[in-house]
Amino acid sequence: MFSIFCYLREFLRPEWWKKFLFVKTAPLVTPPHYRDFPVLTGNECSHELRCMMICPAPGAIEVLKNAEGKWEPVIYKGHCIRCGLCVEACPDNVLTSGDILSVNEKEKTYFLASYHLNVDDSICMRCGNCSVACPVNKEVDPQLAYTATSSSNEVIMRIKNSKLTIIHPEKCTGCKTCEEACPNHAITVARVLEGFQDED
Repeated sequence: MFSIFCYLREFLRPEWWKKFLFVKTAPLVTPPHYRDFPVLTGNECSHELRCMMICPAPGAIEVLKNAEGKWEPVIYKGHCIRCGLCVEACPDNVLTSGDILSVNEKEKTYFLASYHLNVDDSICMRCGNCSVACPVNKEVDPQLAYTATSSSNEVIMRIKNSKLTIIHPEKCTGCKTCEEACPNHAITVARVLEGFQDED
């Protein structure tokens, strides 16, 4: 009996009725730091593929040629987890999401990429396919033959003394064409991204 009386006393209060009848949910406002799916800024992509290297979600981003023949990152929303790392890693600011670009500029943070070529001599056939297929090698020595025995010392790799020799690994662009050309998967390209911050 006492509890019923308490309920009635509560429900008959004008303040209770006022809040019950006129309660409203505050409008949702997207905060400026919110990271939505990355979108294009209009800047031209230089095809360094850092966005694909750093993306932790398999199948979330791919760099493809658009209708104009220019490289352009494509986001697959079904796989993207909106972490924004692709935006942070891009050296050309091709993508944006939330305030990532402005924070990067303010804090002077950036990523640098490097590539490491590894050859497994135990399974390398010394066929030279990797050396011939490499687009940097082709540019340096257009006469590079199927034997991959280039006479130039400026190529990334070549067959020398019946052995695949890496000469200028620093020229590698990380395209992995050599990996795809190798019939034995004897050569691998490790893509490494490191974060930096200017101190001044």
